[in-house]
Amino acid sequence: MTTEQPDSIAYGRLMHSAMRGLIQTVLEGVAETGLPGDHHFFITFDTRHEDVGIADWLRDRYPEEMTIVIQHWFDGLSVDDDGFSITLNFGDSPEPLRIPFDAILTFVDPSVEFGLRFETQSDEDDPEDEPPSPDPDGSGPEDDESEDSTASHDAEVVSLDRFRRNH
Repeated sequence: MTTEQPDSIAYGRLMHSAMRGLIQTVLEGVAETGLPGDHHFFITFDTRHEDVGIADWLRDRYPEEMTIVIQHWFDGLSVDDDGFSITLNFGDSPEPLRIPFDAILTFVDPSVEFGLRFETQSDEDDPEDEPPSPDPDGSGPEDDESEDSTASHDAEVVSLDRFRRNH
């Protein structure tokens, strides 16, 4: 019995898997010991993903994508192989969220200028790169500068300019 060799190595898929594993490891550490130092995260995810668990009013407000900020207040962070669950405060209203790793579009830690961006096939078909939705309570990232979207790759480091705050 012989096994057929694939025509090519799926580097994009392998890179996505490795990057999601990195996010999982980081979030597991935060769940166990909290956020160290000035670390905080902006996570943009696809609200249309079938396994995303958010309140209906959030899905209505953010029908395509949403950016959350994990920084000062969060509760119940739990991480498994498929994603993470967390409770965040939206205008003094705590809301539980379930975000699969496959739904994540960007993961940024501006405290150390680290960022990951996941491109999907539909992103490659659409030349316009839309910025992430702001955090509902207004404390999310500001998008004063547009990100360079000239290259479409399966995996790339995201420009941090869209997440920098003007002081």
